[in-house]
Amino acid sequence: MAASGQYHRGRLAIIAGSGFLPAYVADAARQAGENPVIIALTDEADRDWSAFDHANLGVGNFAGLEAMFRRYGVDRVVMSGGVARRPAWRDVRPTWRVIKELPSTIRTLLSGGDNAVLQMVIRLIEAGGVRVVGAHEIAPDLLATTGPLGRLSPSEEDLRDIAQGAKAADALGLLDVGQGAVSVGGRVVALEGAEGTDKMIERVASLRAEGRISTRRRGVLVKLCKPQQDVRADLPSIGVSTVLNAKKAGLAGVAVEAGRALVLEREALIAAADEAGLFVCGIDRGLSAEGFM
Repeated sequence: MAASGQYHRGRLAIIAGSGFLPAYVADAARQAGENPVIIALTDEADRDWSAFDHANLGVGNFAGLEAMFRRYGVDRVVMSGGVARRPAWRDVRPTWRVIKELPSTIRTLLSGGDNAVLQMVIRLIEAGGVRVVGAHEIAPDLLATTGPLGRLSPSEEDLRDIAQGAKAADALGLLDVGQGAVSVGGRVVALEGAEGTDKMIERVASLRAEGRISTRRRGVLVKLCKPQQDVRADLPSIGVSTVLNAKKAGLAGVAVEAGRALVLEREALIAAADEAGLFVCGIDRGLSAEGFM
């Protein structure tokens, strides 16, 4: 099938977790002339995939994954959507390649960060001759661009919070822990952990309600790609829920890394941000507060 002007011998598979991203990627693939196969992750995928060739597989079912690739003649795969749980090592259904690496696989599942786990999964998939591609390669319009997305722009105080939040998110990413941080009045008040972005913002709202965070200063959520991250999986993403939760937490806006973060439901997100009086912007990594945009 043809996609982006290139011809492929095989089909594209989309490994679908939770959220909107897998559906956007699937629709973009179809618009580009692909006929994608959906591999919906059990207890994670939350969309109706009946309009596509699809199957449900457990997160650790490598043998089933390889069988699906053979059955449908898959030569490329996209990993998209949220995965809340790691498989217990007892739930792993290995191929011979996985068995050869079983000790390191188990160690990574037990103690590795999210990026380490994703890099391991990519390596195991590609060892079988299937190429892993990024969601942004199939749906490039999802990538954040530099500057304000909506009607509002960050103030000077917001730019200082962006700079502080970006430093914290960068340090957090180096530890392979999370991608987001919240800065209020130049003070980092929350770092993203395993709970995810929305739960972190909810925690900020609770801290503000308890008087632990100033109500006079609004603050900013910053999300950056981890410095060592393989951009083919788990790029930072924001959607309408991010904006609505930021409003509940009293934040002034949201900043994400331009070119390495995904903006889901872009038009609805911009409309929600404008209505809430929040800015949403793409920033260039490593620039000073004045040079972000």
